[in-house]
Amino acid sequence: MSVFEIGDRVEVLDDVISGRVTAISETGIIIETVDGFPMKYASHELVKIEPSGIKVTNYEVAQIKSEKEIPLKKRSIAPKPKERNAPKMEVDLHINQLIKSTKGMSNHEMLNLQLETAKRQLLFAMRKKIQKVVFIHGVGEGILKEELKYLFKRYDNIKFYDAEYQKYGQGATEVYIFQNP
Repeated sequence: MSVFEIGDRVEVLDDVISGRVTAISETGIIIETVDGFPMKYASHELVKIEPSGIKVTNYEVAQIKSEKEIPLKKRSIAPKPKERNAPKMEVDLHINQLIKSTKGMSNHEMLNLQLETAKRQLLFAMRKKIQKVVFIHGVGEGILKEELKYLFKRYDNIKFYDAEYQKYGQGATEVYIFQNP
């Protein structure tokens, strides 16, 4: 059963055509356009224009359809190459950054404190799935750097190398932590 009757004013949904219904059959609805041309459409392609004063134009229908069909694109801000390659975490192992005063401490105790801090921060980064960590050890005599290498070699899921020279000089080691899937 059709919702349209002969004599109804109709508009075509996907086109700027309007007219009056002149015939209704099982294969479609024939309308006579305002220009006097007969055209055949399926009932789902037509909209009945009510005789009341409220009228929705084809333009308005097209606007609504276009808003619903095209999803709004989300703008994502791509990180700049420097930001993307920047380490996620820095650990400064200089002794004056770890404690207020070294008074009464031996070199061995200071080295142990630095290594314990490095190990604790490395384990923290692994737990929090931070992929890159830079350990700033300074140049000095190289003892802390060698001890750090010995510490890092104990882990299978990391690789380490000298950190970015322009930023840290020779006094830092970067650790890359492989994440398990």
